[in-house]
This record gives sequence, C-alpha cells and structure tokens, in this order.
Amino acid sequence: MNTLAPGLLSNKVAFITGGGSGLGFAMADLFAQLGADVAIAGRSRDRLEVAATTLRGHGGQVFPVVCDVRDPELVQRAIDATVEKLERLDILVNNAAGNFLVRAERLSPAGWAAVRATVLDGTFHCSRAAFPIMREQKAGVILNIVATYAESAAPLVAHSGAAKAGVLSLTRTLAMEWADKGIRVNAIAPGPVPTEGAGKALWDSEDAREAIRSSVPMGRFGTAEEVATLAAFLASDTSPVACSPSTVD
Repeated sequence: MNTLAPGLLSNKVAFITGGGSGLGFAMADLFAQLGADVAIAGRSRDRLEVAATTLRGHGGQVFPVVCDVRDPELVQRAIDATVEKLERLDILVNNAAGNFLVRAERLSPAGWAAVRATVLDGTFHCSRAAFPIMREQKAGVILNIVATYAESAAPLVAHSGAAKAGVLSLTRTLAMEWADKGIRVNAIAPGPVPTEGAGKALWDSEDAREAIRSSVPMGRFGTAEEVATLAAFLASDTSPVACSPSTVD
C-alpha cells in the first residue's frame, strides 16, 4: 500500500534502466502513480511495451526506449530521445543488472565481463549521459541500485559483488563531485527481494529460498514495493539535500 503523498513526483521525468520488469518496473509503477512521467529502458522491446501499457493506466506519459546500457553510444541516444520526448530529465535510476550463481574458479572471463559491463559500466554510462542535462537544470537525482553484499560478502557472486561494490564507490564519488551542481547521488542496497528474474537466477528451489529467508533477521524477503517506496522518497524534493548512500536490508 502506497503511503507517500499523492503527486509527490508531479512534474518530474524519470529514466529507469531495467524498467520493464522486476524492481525497475516496481519503481516505474510507483513513480507513475505519484505523478512522474517515466522513460523505461531495456533490451526487450516486447517487454517494455507490455510494461508501458500498464504504466499508462496511471495517466502520465510513458516512453519505452530500447537500450543496452553496456553501449555508451546507445545510452546517449536513449537519454537524448527521452529529453526530446519528455522535455527534461529529473531522475535517473540505474537499476539494470545481471547475476547468476557460480563459484569464482568456474566463472568465465565472458561471464565476469557481462555482469561488470551491465552493472558498473552501465551505471557510469547512464550517469555520464545524464550529467550535462541535470547540470543545465541545476537539479537532478541519480539513484543507483546496489546490494547488501557490496559492502560485505556473499558466496557465488564474485562478479556481481565486485561490480556492485564499484557502483557503491562510484556513488560516493559522484555525490561529492556533483553536489555543487545541484545533483544528488544516492544508492539503495536491497537484501533478497524475490522477482521473476532473481528467483530463476538465484534461488530456484524451496530449499534455497528457505536458506536465504533464514539468514534475514526479520525472517522474510523484502518486497519490490518496499524498495520502490524508498526510491520514490529519495527521488523526491522531500528527501534531504545531502544523503549518504542508503541501505535496505
């Protein structure tokens, strides 16, 4: 149930990577409910169009844009197209990710590169493309989605953990470098949240789900709605001007 003020994100334009499913869609859905116009980026046009149909039910503008965040030229085109279509860019959510379970010694160079390129390189490419627009507006919010193991550790995710840790460091650096331009940069680090993609990649049996659930102090998984609510708050004008990276367990 949404407890945020109606219209909290009115007159805002948000660009959300991986916005066609999972956490990205949950954030796009809540942002749209709160009055934002939303651009959702991803590699599957069909998935984006299905998501866009649902989001348009909230009444705002929705712009599905096919984009592979690993390619800086495609990212730049997607950001430019969003500004041309929706006229501004107030919020960037770097949510696109990739992950699978594998022991480090069995992780191939290609597997390592694919996850790093999506998570770390993609976050940099999108942030860099958004910067001049937000600088000209003298305001903007960049929100990066990392993971709790970015600051601690977890087995079988050396590639994702290293990439997410890189994003966390990048978040802190950009927050310092771009604050005087009116740009707030933050991160959310969710614990285990069951989504269609995560369920297939990270816990594909009830035994695996129970093992993960029992490791959480509250004894339950997080929800996409909880992550979306925090994201909406951090993206809004009610969020403190200066925040350190925030963590959701």
